[in-house]
Amino acid sequence: MNWYVMLEGVISLLLIAGGAFAFIGSLGMAHLRDFYMRLHGPTKATTLGIGCILSASMLYFGVTAGQPVVQEMLITLFLFITAPVSAHLLAKTGLHLKLTHAEKTRGKPVELYREEVGEKPVPHPDKGHG
Repeated sequence: MNWYVMLEGVISLLLIAGGAFAFIGSLGMAHLRDFYMRLHGPTKATTLGIGCILSASMLYFGVTAGQPVVQEMLITLFLFITAPVSAHLLAKTGLHLKLTHAEKTRGKPVELYREEVGEKPVPHPDKGHG
């Protein structure tokens, strides 16, 4: 079996998997109940889908050009670093703004102090008053 055929199969599999993950992530963002649940679609499934598509692109253009493709590697690295950070910041902002959540998820964050959700700052309970 020619190795080009195997490579085309791997690239095709990565493209199909990437498209499926991106589609599932988009559906999750459109159909999940509240803000916190909707964060999972673009940050997990869609990031994995775009990563698969970029990996397929790296393979294809790396083989046809005969040299490693740096642009796709940098895009993938940037995507995998920034997606979790932005999701964390969005979730923290949602908690700070007291966005409603679906009761089914039982999400009542007890780890936040009053000043973290927009109330008047109070002395930290674990630290002394002076």
